[in-house]
Parts: sequence; structure tokens; C-alpha cells
Amino acid sequence: MKKIKIIGLDLDGTLLNDKKEITSRTKDVLTKAMAAGVIVLPATGRPLSGVPEELLELPGIRYALTANGARIVDTKENKILWEKLVPADISRRILKIMEDYDTLREICYEGKSFAEADNLRNIGKYITDKPMAEYVLRTRTAVPDLWDKVEKMQDRGMDKVQGVFAVHEEKQEAHARIMELGELSVSGAMGNNLEVNAPGINKGAGLLKLGELLGIEKEEIAAFGDGNNDLQMIEMAGFGVAMDNGLPEVKKIADYITDTNNEDGVAKAIERFVL
Repeated sequence: MKKIKIIGLDLDGTLLNDKKEITSRTKDVLTKAMAAGVIVLPATGRPLSGVPEELLELPGIRYALTANGARIVDTKENKILWEKLVPADISRRILKIMEDYDTLREICYEGKSFAEADNLRNIGKYITDKPMAEYVLRTRTAVPDLWDKVEKMQDRGMDKVQGVFAVHEEKQEAHARIMELGELSVSGAMGNNLEVNAPGINKGAGLLKLGELLGIEKEEIAAFGDGNNDLQMIEMAGFGVAMDNGLPEVKKIADYITDTNNEDGVAKAIERFVL
């Protein structure tokens, strides 16, 4: 095992506990890793506006991989290092499909997520986990009509398009219809949602891209995750770590399974394999 130079960290269910908090122990371990020269990278399906400020403000945090790998940002220089967006015409077609179902729909532009105010007022219908619902309400920009926002952005591509479904069978049907649009990357971190990205976009490809930009080899990259949108990241990194609370398919392909997100699993694995 080569010396680890980048640690890619999923947030929900991985770095954050179920209360959406970063514990003091985990902060301390991340700080020690960065002081030792390791790049600690939030690698999330969230837009940049959804990455916790307390994480971005940790000394040493510089880069963020957002929207499932659609964008790599230098947060200190406020500069986009790389991005690949869902083309505007395809984004519209995805949104139209999701409109046929009972969904909380989100569109992401330039690191911010937008959702319709009426849906956000009924968020409990779509997201039953209270801390997750509170996070969404805190970080989404409410608009009266998503199509007005789409028209204002003209031909700008979207970071991603997301739908959170009230009915599981409708999610499956929408997934099949979206796949008929052509080659797209479709994942979902919550079980009842679909996150649609441009072809080839995933956290794993994003991690390797950042490594390429910084001159760091795949074998020097570690990745931590728990969910469906972490699969490629765990598989493609030099060292993949699954959380004990992770999906069976994530744990199956991991090089190591650490404790749960409520037991400082990230901190324990970094202490063991990096520090």
C-alpha cells in the first residue's frame, strides 16, 4: 500500500453522523492528516452550497468534489478546476419525466440547488429522516416555478437533476424512462431518489481527475463511502473504505470496512492506515 496523499470523503452516512454532525474526534483526525500533507477532499452528491461550512473552514481544506463528481472546485481560489454538466436540452427532458410523478424535484446550477417552494413545504412527504429534511430546507433555494429558473439560465447545463419520489414503483419507472434518453449517469444516495449526471460522471472518476490534475497516482488515493453513489469511488480508488452502515454492495467491493458513521469510523480508519 502506497502512502496516501488524497482522502476522498462522502458526507452523508460517512463523514457526518446521523445528526449531520462532524464529531470533534473526526475533526481532530482530519486536521492531523492535513498537517501531515494529506489532501482531505469532501466528495459528495451535494452541491457546493450544501457542504458544511465547518468542514470547509477546517485549516487545510482546499478542494471539493461536488454533485457526484460533476465539478471539482478550488474553494480557496473560488475557482472551478474541472466540470462536466448535463446539457440543457437533456436536463429539460429529465425534468419533464420527473414531473409525471409525485416528486420533490431539484435542479442544480453552479453549485446551488433549486426546488419549488410548494414541494419544500411538504418535504416530510418525500424525506422522512428529520436531519436530512432539515439539511435540505436549509440549503435549497426555494423558487415558485422550476421552469422559470430553467428559462432564465437559457442554455446553461445543470450540475445534476434530482428527484425524490414518494412512491418507489414510480422511481423505478422514471429510471427506465430516463435511461432511454441516452447514456447518462444515474445514482441515488437515499433509496427513494434519482440523481442524474452527465455521461461518465461519478465520484470515482472525479477523484482520479483531481489526482491527475495534482500529479497524484490512483494508488495514493483513498476513498470512504456508504451508498450507491459511492460505489465507483470505492472501487476506483487505490484504497477503498466502506462504512459498517454501508450498503452490502459497497462493503463487498471495499478493501476495508470501518466502524459506522456514528462511531467515528472515518477517524478510526485514517488513524490506522494514514496516520
